Amino acid sequence: MHYYENKLGIKSWAEADRPREKLLQQGRRQLTDAELIAILIGSGNKNETAVDLSKRILSSCQNDLDKLSQLGVKELSRFKGIGEAKAITIVAALELGRRRNGSNTAEIQKVLSSRDAFKIIKTELADLPHEEFWLLLLNRANVMIGKHFMSKGGQAGTVIDPKMVFKIAIEHSAASMVLVHNHPSGNLTPSSSDIDISKKLVELGNLMEVRIFDHIIVYNNDFLSLADEGYI
Repeated sequence: MHYYENKLGIKSWAEADRPREKLLQQGRRQLTDAELIAILIGSGNKNETAVDLSKRILSSCQNDLDKLSQLGVKELSRFKGIGEAKAITIVAALELGRRRNGSNTAEIQKVLSSRDAFKIIKTELADLPHEEFWLLLLNRANVMIGKHFMSKGGQAGTVIDPKMVFKIAIEHSAASMVLVHNHPSGNLTPSSSDIDISKKLVELGNLMEVRIFDHIIVYNNDFLSLADEGYI
């Protein structure tokens, strides 16, 4: 004999088990990641509640919010029950969280080490599926006076124009700079082109009296310093 499964929707749950009511009654910190995402998406599909769907989405990312943050609208929309509007809501919420994490970086004034530079720039490059090249401009006291986006590339690389690098430095009266780009692959090992462009910019900087302190490669919460590793 075949038995039909009675799938209960969230509205049929005990009130204390519904994500929105749970948040109101117990506070936001009592909710699981899946329950918080369920509040964002509002509803699931014919076979899953919003919580079950959220659990499946998280499971596809090994329950890692950093990996979830790397999914775009297209990837999220592949899940049954997640249309473009719901996908945009998830992406926007995760982006707000990323920005909040980086909101205190303005308090970091001096760049005295590669880690100082990493703390300043990491939120700009976190979760990107493509490479970007940035400059951190410093004054003579190593205080940051500017953070500038230079170029955007694909997954394998980005092109940088040395003339534009020093044009920006001179326009902002920078005494020194830190070069930064990300490796979306997670492999922080510098490529031969990374090393070559770094050495070229260091040489040009010496001629123009704008010192290149470092070139750091970033991937989410990790980084590699070409200066620390002896490449430049």
